[in-house]
Amino acid sequence: MRLLVTLARQYPARTSLTLFALILSGTVEGIGLSALFPMLNQIQQTGAQPEAPEWLENLLGIFNLEPTIKVLAITLIVGMWLKSILLMTANSQVGFTVARVATDLRLRLLRALMEARWSYYHRQSTGGLANAVATEAMRASEAFLQGARMASFMVQVVVAASVAFVVSWQVTLGALGGGLIVLVTLSWLVRVTRRAGSNQTDLQRSLLATLTDVLHSVKPLKAMAREFFGDSVLQNETKNLNKALQKQVLSKQALLSAQEPLMVTLGVIGLYFYVTHAENQMPIASLMTLILLLVRVLIHLNKVQRQYQEMAGSESAFFAIENAIAEAQAAREVHTGTTTPQLKEAIQIQDVSVAYEDNKVLRKADLTIPVGQMTTLIGPSGSGKTTIVDLVAGMVTPSEGQVLLDQLPLSETDVKAWRRCIGYVPQETLLLHDTLIHNITLGDPEISTDDVIRALKDADAWSFVQQLPDGLETMVGERGGLLSGGQRQRIMIARALVLRPALLILDEATSALDVESEAGIAKTLHRLCGELTILAVSHRPALIECAHRVYRLDSGVVSIETQQ
Repeated sequence: MRLLVTLARQYPARTSLTLFALILSGTVEGIGLSALFPMLNQIQQTGAQPEAPEWLENLLGIFNLEPTIKVLAITLIVGMWLKSILLMTANSQVGFTVARVATDLRLRLLRALMEARWSYYHRQSTGGLANAVATEAMRASEAFLQGARMASFMVQVVVAASVAFVVSWQVTLGALGGGLIVLVTLSWLVRVTRRAGSNQTDLQRSLLATLTDVLHSVKPLKAMAREFFGDSVLQNETKNLNKALQKQVLSKQALLSAQEPLMVTLGVIGLYFYVTHAENQMPIASLMTLILLLVRVLIHLNKVQRQYQEMAGSESAFFAIENAIAEAQAAREVHTGTTTPQLKEAIQIQDVSVAYEDNKVLRKADLTIPVGQMTTLIGPSGSGKTTIVDLVAGMVTPSEGQVLLDQLPLSETDVKAWRRCIGYVPQETLLLHDTLIHNITLGDPEISTDDVIRALKDADAWSFVQQLPDGLETMVGERGGLLSGGQRQRIMIARALVLRPALLILDEATSALDVESEAGIAKTLHRLCGELTILAVSHRPALIECAHRVYRLDSGVVSIETQQ
């Protein structure tokens, strides 16, 4: 029930409208069903005036109507039609809300992820986050749908039980008691479903995370004939998920199969004791009406439990994605700087130290990145080169010292505005399985085709793009697999250049290239110097030779290697 309460708070308007329509439809249905009892009595006692409940006579009196069999029949028919229309309205609102729940959960998670600190992503699984967006959001919306249906059936139970209560409160209480006995007896199956649903949520996240890792590593695995390793891991994950699904299916089928015979058994026992022991048995018409109402009550009680079971099996997905959103929001980046950044002189790192937990990555680092020149950072892995890049981009905050943009502390700068001045080329060629032009614009509508062509020319990529079968509309394949390594890297540089950045950062961007491709890119970078500022992380000779300034990092200590 916590799921329904949570979603009701998040969507108060739609929830209120849905509840109002359900209650109103139940009230109208109750009025219609109340007309059934006197109608059947009148049919049994031909010629007698139907005896309607006093409240129904008063209601009809408002419209100057007598409770004749004709009026009661019309009341019954109108009540059923109005009930159906109102129920359709309520269910439509539920359907709209179901769609909103899935969409809003996805958007909230994506926003929270995009606003999180860079350090937050180090602890996250890409596959797990993809599962939250794709699967858990949909299962969460389905849980809400089942809960709303449960509420709808519950309203119908209350209505039918109220009318039956008027006919015979003793028999109605007995029937409700029997129904509750069935619900309590079978409640353990709901608990089994809830546990299986929770396991399903965990296992689906684990499976997709493992699948993502295996697919990223499929080439080296196949090259070493070790694809069986990925296959065996995925098989184990899939088998565990299958077991959870089987438990969920079995518990649902067990509940469905056990409800009817239990209800019939209790009903027959109750009817037997009524026929054999009741001193003042009611007229056959009243008994028929009561049986009809109580059958309706018990059927809807069964549906209430089944819908509750369905909701229990899926609600773990909702709370899992809510937890993911809360974690990402707790890791949100907070920047207080407001000054518009300008880069006219230099970027300076002054007396900066950075530590990750107990590991001190930089120790009192000092370096200057002059405007219009190329600065290259060299040194062994783990020496702090990428940390320098993260400091410049405002991704990491120094524990000591400061980063300056033209003598202005980066902490006082509008960091998002500063990042819009940066073009970044990572070591991995992260191309999308889409067209070449989309890989450069990333869907930004403000980037024109002329901007793309200019960026390709700046990256010395336009000549080979013109020779592709579909030019800018050529599909590059998964992770750019239809292009060569040098071509992929030039597309990445074009992506970084398309918004005319003030600073171009290359983080080991040529490490996977052959000597000829790297020399070509080094030539391109040398030509771009003067138009923009370049910061490169590399250990390759080509990017060292064309640099104006080279800094060496070793165990977190920075020293200048060469300077032109």
